[in-house]
Amino acid sequence: MISIIREYIKFISKSSNEHGVHSPFVYHFVTNCLYKKRNNEFQKLFLNCKNQLLNNKKTITVKEFGIGSTFFKTNKRSIARIAKIAGITNKKASILTDIIHYFKPLNILELGTSLGLSTSSIKIGNKKSKIITLEGCLETSKIAQQLFDHQNFDGVDIVIGDFAETLPLTVKNNLFDFIYFDGNHTKKDTLDYFDYCLTTLTNESIWIFDDIYWSNEMKETWSLIKKHPKVTVTVDLFYFGIVFFRKEQAKEHFKIRV
Repeated sequence: MISIIREYIKFISKSSNEHGVHSPFVYHFVTNCLYKKRNNEFQKLFLNCKNQLLNNKKTITVKEFGIGSTFFKTNKRSIARIAKIAGITNKKASILTDIIHYFKPLNILELGTSLGLSTSSIKIGNKKSKIITLEGCLETSKIAQQLFDHQNFDGVDIVIGDFAETLPLTVKNNLFDFIYFDGNHTKKDTLDYFDYCLTTLTNESIWIFDDIYWSNEMKETWSLIKKHPKVTVTVDLFYFGIVFFRKEQAKEHFKIRV
């Protein structure tokens, strides 16, 4: 926790607001999305989803992939505690929903369903979207499906299994407007996912990477992603790293306080 606070202090010292942005595309995104007043109705819908999980006192056995959790000592965990400790925060959910509402992507891929809170944030932002969400753990995917059914979220398909097997099959012959990466937080795995998903690119594709300051390894991974020749513009919000592939844009990287 202390290291994350230090990273945030460093980020604040190097970041800017809309006045430090000279790209019209990014300036419009910052002023009309990131700095626009939050939608109270979206927030209520998300809190309704989160409360459904927080009120669920059942316990499940979680199958871990990658590094695993730094908060839980065993794989047997209560749903309410997972939602409280490991689920997306209210602030991050609001930012994610606003980004989806602003760009309105229709074909979305998510790596890392967990209990379905991030998926819900995405669906709330654009109810017309069709979402494929990958999850390694069968037990957490069951809880997520219950959440989606209860909230009447149509067009959400959960694919269960190891990402190394499910991701190549999912991206084959598919194009996605938006991809949200919240899977195994290791350098190798994240870069492998990045490479797999390159086949889905369009000029308008938007990718978001979660937890880019989670570890030195993830910071290094984010740095490598920014340097990739297909990447043109990135926006570092500290909470998320946003990647654009617009060929008409000059290669630029922004750190924006939100």
